[in-house]
Amino acid sequence: MNHELTECPKCGERELGIGKHYDYGVIYPKGKMSLGSEVEYLLFTECGFIIEGYVKKPEKFKGTMKE
Repeated sequence: MNHELTECPKCGERELGIGKHYDYGVIYPKGKMSLGSEVEYLLFTECGFIIEGYVKKPEKFKGTMKE
């Protein structure tokens, strides 16, 4: 993962980590029968400030904007 933000705007930390939701922390595609996808987050390890969140399987959400 290549991210442009190199220092946390909240605490000044420089170390990044990746976290994810477990159990019911899955996002499901609207209007589709699917098992959904886990959500992962890129964050600073000192204060926990989240830079971005994304789903691991984005292909499951194709065609969901048609409704």
